[in-house]
Amino acid sequence: MVIEDDPVVRRRISRLVAGIAEPDARIVDVDCLASARSSLREHPFALALVDVQLPDGSGIDLIAWMQQHAPGTQAVIVSAWAEEEIILAGVRAGAVGYLLKERDDAEILMSLKSLREGGAPIDPMIARRILALLPAAMAAPAASTTREARQEASLSDREREILGLVAQGFSNREMADLLSLSRLTIECHTKNIYRKLAVGSRTAAVFEARAMGLLP
Repeated sequence: MVIEDDPVVRRRISRLVAGIAEPDARIVDVDCLASARSSLREHPFALALVDVQLPDGSGIDLIAWMQQHAPGTQAVIVSAWAEEEIILAGVRAGAVGYLLKERDDAEILMSLKSLREGGAPIDPMIARRILALLPAAMAAPAASTTREARQEASLSDREREILGLVAQGFSNREMADLLSLSRLTIECHTKNIYRKLAVGSRTAAVFEARAMGLLP
């Protein structure tokens, strides 16, 4: 599903998605939150490409809504906005990636292909801004708070190992091969990590784990 109110951009993104999707894939494009929620209630979607500013509200609110009502749908923000506040809000809401509309077709297409392989596509500019925010986020909690957070998260050794590989950018398929586990087992461990860290995406898991001192 492509959720974008600009018809030109909507057609462009839909065309790029069609170029890498399976021949029988259902590709739907809508221009507002109401239509997106209606479609998500009626049909399952593997992926939603979401603009931030829509006529009837914020795409970030939609992503948060999807965590409860369409948990099987991965959300990637495709926006012209690159402000830190919006980036962090999108990641915390559950977005698994953040792309910029200004990039050319080849760059966006490469990111979409990465997502198909289990990656978490983040525009390089967005990634730099997230990394720049990490030191402050890591310094903010007091030592006792960090210890409490570690105890509360209570990740198993295997979950910590997988989280470390996620932080290095390995896809689920690559982690399964590396650890001699099934992809389903990796996905189960990943979901447990999300639950324990109270996040909804790979990017958010790494961000929160580093802020809590669970990752170097």
